[in-house]
Amino acid sequence: MRVLVIEDDAETASYISNGLSEEGHQVDVAADGRDGLLQATTGDYDVLIVDRMLPVLDGLSLVKALRSVGNATPVLYLTSLGGVDDRVKGLEAGGDDYVSKPFYFAELLARVNALGRRPPLKNEETTLSIRDLEMNLSRRIVQRAGVIIDLQPREFRLLEVLLRNKGRVVTRTMLLERVWDFHFEPKTSVVETHISRLRTKIDKPFDTELIHTVRGAGYIIDDHV
Repeated sequence: MRVLVIEDDAETASYISNGLSEEGHQVDVAADGRDGLLQATTGDYDVLIVDRMLPVLDGLSLVKALRSVGNATPVLYLTSLGGVDDRVKGLEAGGDDYVSKPFYFAELLARVNALGRRPPLKNEETTLSIRDLEMNLSRRIVQRAGVIIDLQPREFRLLEVLLRNKGRVVTRTMLLERVWDFHFEPKTSVVETHISRLRTKIDKPFDTELIHTVRGAGYIIDDHV
């Protein structure tokens, strides 16, 4: 597995690089956010380990830049900012997991391996659709009535979860777990905010609304509500 470590502390970067290399992984290192972004966009990596507090370009901005150009490489944040609000911001920016400093290498390795072995999309399920809305999972393209809709990575994942459960109510808790990997209740309106953005792109320009709120229960994508 190819791993890019973007970490400005040379001792920490060396510790991680040596440890992952001993486990059989191929590791590259970048010492600041700008170089890290360049390597991440030009290299074929399986996992990125990104420090939040980077010189030149911080970790959040780096990940946002990657996601804005469609780079979906799994990102593991490595940071001393371990509070709930910091985790929420990092995951909203497009990150996939967190390890707080100081850390045990065994935990870091387990999380890197878990991100690297996420299963590929099944060949028989490359398209999800409802009415005139279609999501191509392999090409990561969403269109409605033939119009291409530009979605951010988290919006894409949110719509995917709704489409995989079309006609069924998806609770807020389910969305937090499946889209943001939260197994706790964050004191934020992250779900509501992203649902609103998704509706603006998916429903408002068209005649029929597909995304509906089921009061007290959650959300549903259906063309018969």
